[in-house]
Amino acid sequence: MHDKKEHFMEDYKDKKIAVLLSGGVDSSVVVYELARQGLHPDCFYIKIGPEEQEEWDCSSEEDLEMATAVAARYGCKLQVVDCHKEYWEQVTKYTMDKVRNGFTPNPDVMCNRLIKFGAFNEKSGQDYDLIATGHYARTEIEDGRKWLVTSPDPVKDQTDFLAQIYDWQLRKAFFPIGHYMKDEVREIARREHLVNAKRRDSQGICFLGKINYNDYIRRYLGENPGDVLEFETGKKIGMHRGLWFHTIGQRHGLGFGGGPWYAVKKDMERNVLYVSKGYDPQMAYKKDFPIHDFHFLTCDPWGEATSVHVTFKIRHTPEYHPAQLERTGNGEFTVHSECPIHGVAPGQFCVIYDENHHRCIGSGEIAWG
Repeated sequence: MHDKKEHFMEDYKDKKIAVLLSGGVDSSVVVYELARQGLHPDCFYIKIGPEEQEEWDCSSEEDLEMATAVAARYGCKLQVVDCHKEYWEQVTKYTMDKVRNGFTPNPDVMCNRLIKFGAFNEKSGQDYDLIATGHYARTEIEDGRKWLVTSPDPVKDQTDFLAQIYDWQLRKAFFPIGHYMKDEVREIARREHLVNAKRRDSQGICFLGKINYNDYIRRYLGENPGDVLEFETGKKIGMHRGLWFHTIGQRHGLGFGGGPWYAVKKDMERNVLYVSKGYDPQMAYKKDFPIHDFHFLTCDPWGEATSVHVTFKIRHTPEYHPAQLERTGNGEFTVHSECPIHGVAPGQFCVIYDENHHRCIGSGEIAWG
């Protein structure tokens, strides 16, 4: 730990640092970590409220109170940056465009690219050398190139949420608590008597807190009822309220008797949801699937190779799956997983890591296949 501390000081003592302070425990410990090293960052609270305050349940007022208290305790300036318009115009537009076309989006991934390291940088972050956040992720530099590296805490690791940021955003990104386990961060908060030490981690969509995802979708796209058919027999099981409320591999919330049922296919043209019965239907699994629009975080490390050994994940889980990644075109690959993967859904991001799941290479969107 001592070596890490000295290296930390050497790297960052002359840098101008902005901290994105959310009011949660992680970003608050970031401020503590910097302050104890003698650094005095400027803190910023990104304001993104519900579109219409009276209709949505939101804890942003409490978040801002917590952020204000933490900044004041460590003698840091706190400024509120309003990214409300950008969030609803960019992140919500991306989300609705995807679900309208039958895809499974990830608003949290795009929020990092478009808002935390995007709109914030345009408004305030451009005046700083580094933007520090409470993400559980690390970085390393080799031959002058900065790489995104996984956290030692596999449960909390958030590199998958950062796998779409641009290379210039990664160069400015700084993750001061990325080397800690979550329990260690909680312990620091308790030991230092931080005002939010016992506060629960936020759940739900980035910045929208307690808003229900289906309510969020319904608000923009409404409902579009259609048939639910058993995949194997074509027998009608019931009705759905809109294909956009369902994702491939879904089991909970289907609401049909005689199950369990899994959502296994969407027919967008006919507005039909296909389901399969059983606790583990084979239709819910895939070993081979295409990804496109691949985004390299730092650079393409594979040169001319057409097939490489990698690990990957398609959702925020602790497991990394081994696979062969086959290059099929410009920004296009096919993932050949060693094991069948549950719930592979077009629109999800497939995040690619090296064989030892140490470096995050980048991510691509799962395509129809």
